[in-house]
Amino acid sequence: MESKADSNSTDQTQFDRIFHPENIAVIGVSSKGAGFGAGMFFALRAIGYEKDIFLVNPKGGSLAGQPIYKRIEDIPHGFDLAIITVTAGAVPGALEECRRKGAAAAQILSSGFRELNTDEGRALEEQVRQIARKGIRVIGPNCFGIYCPQSGLTVLPGADLSRKTGPVAFCSQSGGMAVDFANTGKSMGLAFSKIVSFGNGADLRETELLDYFGNDSQTGVINMYIEGVKDGEAFFDTLKNITQKKPVIIIKGGLSAAGSRAVLSHTASMGGSRVIWQSLLKQANAVQVNDMEEMARTTLAFTRLPARVFRQISVLGGGGALGVGAADAAETHGISIPAFEPGLRGQIEDLLPRPGSSAANPVDVANPYVRPEILEQVMELAAADKRIELQILITLFHHYKNFSALTGKPVREVTPYAELAERVEKVVQKTGKPVVVVLNNPKRGTDHMDVVEMIQEARQAFMQRQIPAFDSLNEAMEAIARVNQYYNTKGKANE
Repeated sequence: MESKADSNSTDQTQFDRIFHPENIAVIGVSSKGAGFGAGMFFALRAIGYEKDIFLVNPKGGSLAGQPIYKRIEDIPHGFDLAIITVTAGAVPGALEECRRKGAAAAQILSSGFRELNTDEGRALEEQVRQIARKGIRVIGPNCFGIYCPQSGLTVLPGADLSRKTGPVAFCSQSGGMAVDFANTGKSMGLAFSKIVSFGNGADLRETELLDYFGNDSQTGVINMYIEGVKDGEAFFDTLKNITQKKPVIIIKGGLSAAGSRAVLSHTASMGGSRVIWQSLLKQANAVQVNDMEEMARTTLAFTRLPARVFRQISVLGGGGALGVGAADAAETHGISIPAFEPGLRGQIEDLLPRPGSSAANPVDVANPYVRPEILEQVMELAAADKRIELQILITLFHHYKNFSALTGKPVREVTPYAELAERVEKVVQKTGKPVVVVLNNPKRGTDHMDVVEMIQEARQAFMQRQIPAFDSLNEAMEAIARVNQYYNTKGKANE
């Protein structure tokens, strides 16, 4: 970890100007429409940013019918946010002019600073830091900027990201990770309050952003990708404070020897010791995950499940290995699957097809074509067991490819995913107990693209009803265990 450094003070008003800028200036735009500057301009317009976007390039000209000003001082109106994409050597001068123009902040996409590990790069970044201390906040350099669906800000490239606002925040030292997580989250049903790619973090970085998200009313779950921190003590003090209010999910990059070398060449941050980081994150009750997919699944669980611990569950699905797989996965993650009492088991048995089914917990329906109304009734009965706190439903939609071949109809038309999603929603509403869906699908080859598409449509049907859907039982169990870990520790701390 790096030594303690000075930091600017940013009040709520200044943050509002950063995430909800009145106008934007893009510094470094080619009239030919090439490069990062033009890319940001078109991305902002495509996603729907509605305020003025002023373009600047010493050569002047126009882009998409909009004039390009030769100097920042020629911009006729004020702007809250500058997006700087000029060469590294020209960044300090452009930043100073934006500050004089009254901008609240600038996001610097340009690279060529401390990450190069050269005297020139370090000197340029120090100039940026000194200008920031005069009163303009800096995101970057070497970053992809900010995504804020509510205001219409987007990272580069992010023209196709959603404008739907949600409770998930993400701050990342990696621009690529920020873009990928925004897209992964979109496909899984996550909606974001704000995403910040802060790159080298010459000014605004992890601790301040964590503190801001912790007090942001629009943010319910905080995600972080960290390569290194400037002030370890301040960061962990802030982290311990915020996790008392909201879950914080963290990927710590650079914990391996190879990863540490990669981090140094990426944002020039120190990776740190794996043992120390794991210990400190555990003490702070942060949820540590290993990669972006795991982060997305964990976030999905936190945003869709009630804020509590789920110790005993029921599992409903089909297949001879269901019971073994469910039991093994549950035990691995500290979750119990209690056997149903004989009376309840008998009621469930009466609903199941014969032969081959089992009404024990897990419930094996045996036949992949069991009607949604039967599955609904089974889940209602299982939820009547007072010990059951959550239910997992493992779907068998991929088997409908065979049914499709028999009927000659497209698989999406013969698979009852929409009806099942509606009935699962009713179960949740009637019983007050959450349901997690597993969209198991071994048919993912090019000859089964119709199944892949149908499974994604099914995911959308469940997502629209706030029902979390995962690709495998293990992934679902792992995500539930992360939720349990956080709320169990939080509960003990509050005793």
